[in-house]
Amino acid sequence: MRIGVLTGGGDCPGLNAVIRAIVRKGESVHGDEILGFIDSWDGVMAQTFVRLDISSMRGLLPKGGTIIGTKRGSPFDHDDGIDRVRRCFDEQRLDGLVVIGGNGS
Repeated sequence: MRIGVLTGGGDCPGLNAVIRAIVRKGESVHGDEILGFIDSWDGVMAQTFVRLDISSMRGLLPKGGTIIGTKRGSPFDHDDGIDRVRRCFDEQRLDGLVVIGGNGS
């Protein structure tokens, strides 16, 4: 499967640990490909992402914040936001999206 991940709302401790867990489990157990969307929903709507794999997770736990950035807001803040999210799912062939965070998530 091809899975997207985003972190929304304010920054908080533990986000990198959650991203790491998703990538490690998804790749090693299920064979998933993981995309990390940059700056929350903005990254989904603009289709800006990084590929996340187990090797890119090495040394991540001691780092604070989130390696993919976070931002408050949601697709509902834009007239065409939901259409842009759908387009991203189609063009990036996403099977799912893991949304981590608070405000806007």
